[in-house]
Amino acid sequence: MKTIGVLGGMSAESTAVYYRELNRLVRERLGGLHSAELLIRSVDFAPIAELQAKDDWDATGALLAEAATRLEGGGAEVIVLATNTMHLNADAICDAIGVPFLHIGDATAAALKARGVRRPLLLATRFTMEKDFYKDRLRAAGLDPLIPSDADRERLQAIIYDELCQGMVKPTSQAEGMLMVERGRAAGADGVIFGCTEVGLLLSPGDIDVPVVDTSIVHCEAAVEFALG
Repeated sequence: MKTIGVLGGMSAESTAVYYRELNRLVRERLGGLHSAELLIRSVDFAPIAELQAKDDWDATGALLAEAATRLEGGGAEVIVLATNTMHLNADAICDAIGVPFLHIGDATAAALKARGVRRPLLLATRFTMEKDFYKDRLRAAGLDPLIPSDADRERLQAIIYDELCQGMVKPTSQAEGMLMVERGRAAGADGVIFGCTEVGLLLSPGDIDVPVVDTSIVHCEAAVEFALG
């Protein structure tokens, strides 16, 4: 089994999901008392969020590249970044390390195509919904992602940063999220991407009548497949 390096903390809430899911998947594959070989580098999210707000992605890239090299130095044989938004810095991370980096967008695209989805609704931070780094990755795989209206994007950003990243899940926000899904369906979406690793804390795939890809789950599945393959 290869050692998986998890670069997390953005937020700590979703990084906890990675720890749980990676161990669950290894146990399901190998049985008994087996668990994942993991290294976790969990950064302080507050300074990174401040840099995000300033649109200073060079600075965030330098911070994450340094954190990834520490994971590699500690023995990680493959690295996953436990956040969708910060994949904007994927190139900076890859340039800094010599071990494989598993891109969450690739795992997401593969899962969508396997479910027969072509026009997924992307629910994520404003950065992920509005910048091209993520949508272009999906388009390169033959997908045509949709994003919510500006008002919904603004509200979802607030829900993610002011509530979910701080461990709060409010029923009123869950209801708002479901309305966003309904509006996306009306606009032609044939699937939904939980494109922020916290969105899976807000919404349940079982409540949505089209295929849903929870990016944190499929990312963990890809990591375990690599580690055990």
